Formats: sequence, C-alpha cells, structure tokens
Amino acid sequence: MNAKNLNIIEDHVGRRIDNYLINVYKSLPKSKIYSMIRKGEIRVNSGRIKPTYKLKLDDEIRIPPYLVDFDNEVSDLKIPPSRIKAFNSSIIYQNEDYIVVNKEPELSVHSGTNNQFGLIDIARAQYPLMEIDLCHRIDKSTSGCVLLSKNKTFLRHFNKQLKSNEVVKKYEAILVGVMKKNTKIESNIDTSTKKFQHKVQESDEGKKAISTFKVLKKFTSFSHVEITISTGRMHQIRVQSANLNHPVVNDKKYGLFSLNKYISKKTTINRLALHAKSVSFLDLNHQTVYYQATKNNEFDILLSQLSNLTVKT
Repeated sequence: MNAKNLNIIEDHVGRRIDNYLINVYKSLPKSKIYSMIRKGEIRVNSGRIKPTYKLKLDDEIRIPPYLVDFDNEVSDLKIPPSRIKAFNSSIIYQNEDYIVVNKEPELSVHSGTNNQFGLIDIARAQYPLMEIDLCHRIDKSTSGCVLLSKNKTFLRHFNKQLKSNEVVKKYEAILVGVMKKNTKIESNIDTSTKKFQHKVQESDEGKKAISTFKVLKKFTSFSHVEITISTGRMHQIRVQSANLNHPVVNDKKYGLFSLNKYISKKTTINRLALHAKSVSFLDLNHQTVYYQATKNNEFDILLSQLSNLTVKT
C-alpha cells in the first residue's frame, strides 16, 4: 500500500494541521494523530511539521500507508445504491478532469459525526480508480453547484484560480426583509469559530470577503436575490446577509430563532433558502466554462409561500 497525499484547497487554508486531520479522521483517536505528527509519519510538502502548523493553499499532506488502509475502511461504507443513483442523476457535466454536480440540500460534502457519508464518499465509491477530491465546499443545508476534481493537475489548476479570485460563483437566496437596492459588501470574515461559539463573524482579523447582492424581486417582508461571490469564505453569504439585517430564511445559525419558528409555522418547507446557482472558471485549456444548477421544487414552493407573508423584522 502506497502513501496518500491530501491536497489543501482554499477552504482549509489557515487551519491548524492537527485540527484538520482530527476533522478528516473522526474515528481515529486524537492521541494517534498527534503521535504520527511528532514521529514525522505525517509530513507536509515532504517536511516535518508541528501540530500547530497552519495549512497553505496547495500544501500536500503525506498520509502513511497504514492510515490509508484505515481511510479505505472508513470510506468503504456500504453506500446504498439509491444514493449512488441519486448522485449520478445530480451530475450536470463531467469530463476527464472534473465533475460538476447539483448537490441536494441536507447532504454534507464530507462525512461527520451526524453523517455516515458525504458527497465526496459517494463520488469516490462511484469512481474508485480516480483521485476524486473536492475543489470547494458548500454548506450541508445549501443546495447547488459543487465541483469535484478527477486528478491532481486539475485540482491545483482550480486552486490557483480560487486564490486569485478568478472563480465566479452565483447563488440565489430568499432573505428576510425588503432589500431596497443592489448592494456590494466587502468585509473581513474570521473563521476562527472557537472565538465565537462556533459561528463565523465579520472581524478585522479575518480575510476579505466580497459579495454582490442583486435584487430579483421584492415581496411584503422578503427579498429574492442573486448573490455573486469571487471569494469563498466559510458561511460568507449567511454572515454578511445577517449583518445587513437580512438573514437567509430558515438559517438556524445566523437567523433569528423566533422568526424562524414563526416562518416554519406558516410554510411547509424548512430548508435553508440558499442555492448555489452557478460556477464559472477556466478549464485546463484556459477556456471559460460556465455551469448552472437548477433549483429544486422546494425552493420555489417556499418562495411562493413567503410572497404574501408579513412578518415583523
């Protein structure tokens, strides 16, 4: 069994390597991870590191062969055939370098404490002979475009575009309150969630986040908007919307509990009203490509039910 390399994408830049590995290998004792780092069994870019090392874009983390065996045991989950079928149906486009899928809401991109498997596990089960990796992430509750790479060459190519803010992502959302005009937000977002009780916050210590809100339609107490982002900070749209006093409808983390409760009583759909509509980037031939994910019926049903609802904000 050969060693395995994990390539770092923008979502994980700045994270400590110990915390990153603890998250990736949730079933492995923390003491074992620290032991492997101290012994040099886990290396970054062929060099030894400390547990406090902060990850950089395109870092290659070497995973020892016996941990690859453990990883395979975890990832060789008995994924139901129905999930494989649903994954295949969600594919918008694929070629020899990447796959674009329309992720359903409430499907995590990674497995975790409350998720036996995620999108990446399903994709790897479907393509066991390929080097499938996530190029970027969206939240579990968010639906829409997710890009997966089939080889390291494309993953590095895409990561460079992320770093230089060349990847353009558009979202659709339903926000609480009436947004009066199109708005561009530039703020710094701090993803050091431990400081803020597991919430991401706008902070001078954070990284720049740019979002442009375009009002598609105004309702009595809500707004249907399109949001374009060139940066991809954790919870970027949800944080900035909440700080504009226009939280995303049904946002249990950044929205208002009482308002979410009232909306749930008046509607039949409880999903987060956020959809990753499209993604645009340069392929390996340096041609601009554009992919769009269709919203599922739930989003439109929720939009219809909220169109005549009045709430106090």
